Amino acid sequence: MSDEQTPSGSPERSGEEAGVPERRGDEAGIPERGGPEPEEIRFFGTSWVHHDGGYALRRAGVAVGSLALAAAGAAVLRFAFQGLEVADVGPFVGLLVVAGFAICSALAFRRTWEGFVRRPDPSAPSAADRSGQGLMLIGFIGSLLAYFCRSLVEAPGEKLHRAEYAAARERYERRRGARTGNPAAKKPKKRR
Repeated sequence: MSDEQTPSGSPERSGEEAGVPERRGDEAGIPERGGPEPEEIRFFGTSWVHHDGGYALRRAGVAVGSLALAAAGAAVLRFAFQGLEVADVGPFVGLLVVAGFAICSALAFRRTWEGFVRRPDPSAPSAADRSGQGLMLIGFIGSLLAYFCRSLVEAPGEKLHRAEYAAARERYERRRGARTGNPAAKKPKKRR
């Protein structure tokens, strides 16, 4: 982190408050430009910015890995369902288990997919987050399939991070542009 960040009392949000840490000079890896630094994405780091550093291989790895984990999870669930058949619990319980996992997987897919598109609402109650964690745990196959589908197009969450990074860069450039020049050297306005 940089010691030269915008004070917290400033009217505009700094890049760090928007989820993009701000660094200037040599710390950002950009010698003269400075400004906000891109946020890292899990499994990709900051390679999503310029699609360098093995970005394509990482995307392929995330796609193959998430699909393989989803298949392994489905196999484990199949063994669990066979255990219910051996226990002879009846078709109604078997149907409830299948429907429960299918619904939880669909909801987990949707929640994970939305997480790639927008940030969660910070004003959301924490009890909803706890119930969502259980849903994500039960519907883990849906979450893994969301990772697979999104990694076919881009790094999961890349579009959201790119938009936030571009907005932070724009705010930084506007603030930087507003500070250029010597304000004491400006000519006073003529009074009538």
